[in-house]
Amino acid sequence: MVPNLALIDGLNIGNKVFQSRILTGTGKYKNERIMKESLYSSECEIVTVAVRRVQASELGHDGLMETIDWSKYWMLPNTAGCKNAEEAVRVAKLGRELAKLSGQEDNNFVKLEVIPDNKYLLPDPFGTLEAAEKLVRDGFTVLPYINADPLLAKRLEEVGCATVMPLGSPIGSAQGLKNHANIGLIIENSNLPVIVDAGIGVPSEAAQAMEMGAAAVLINSAIALAQDPVLMAEAMSKAVKAGRQAFRAGRLPIKAEASPSSPKKGLVT
Repeated sequence: MVPNLALIDGLNIGNKVFQSRILTGTGKYKNERIMKESLYSSECEIVTVAVRRVQASELGHDGLMETIDWSKYWMLPNTAGCKNAEEAVRVAKLGRELAKLSGQEDNNFVKLEVIPDNKYLLPDPFGTLEAAEKLVRDGFTVLPYINADPLLAKRLEEVGCATVMPLGSPIGSAQGLKNHANIGLIIENSNLPVIVDAGIGVPSEAAQAMEMGAAAVLINSAIALAQDPVLMAEAMSKAVKAGRQAFRAGRLPIKAEASPSSPKKGLVT
């Protein structure tokens, strides 16, 4: 009998263990109904929420706290919109209070984003490291969003972050894994779960990230902005599962020459 992979292959982040390896967001959906159905279809357990947008009741975030059943999903507050470390630390603390209001009293998770650039939305490595050090000291479980920089990833591991989250390509670009080599180096040298965040556009790219050995992927725009978000969420979920299984199975090594499948003995002459 084939074992149920989900039951024996948990995703460990901080002091929590999750069975799903797809994280999803709450932004950009046409309405709350589609968002709720997409979350369900993705089979995710972790849902990231932009703290500032909830506070400001921005479009798609007004009523968000009441819409989602937080007994079924683990909230991952994020510091989207913060341009420096000081802002990010302040918003992270607000996010922790937001999680408590949802009933998750022990939730100290934060997705750390420090992005001063409004055009390309690339994270600031210096501000991210500075904020991460402060938040770890303050008892947060820090999941930092970074460029695919192996040296920065290792430094964030050393200061006590729970994961590293390198981008595949710019946020919302749907360009896929443009930093394939660097992401591979991060995975190879990390003792933390590596979560590929940003840039994934289609399920095959999600599967590719998992086949490389990523612990999980975070997908928002590719689901929320699909023509059928609910169907895309299901497709992404299946791709992540398939990619993880392929990684655990161990791929056939790439060779320069052909290798016949049939034996050479017993040929008819």
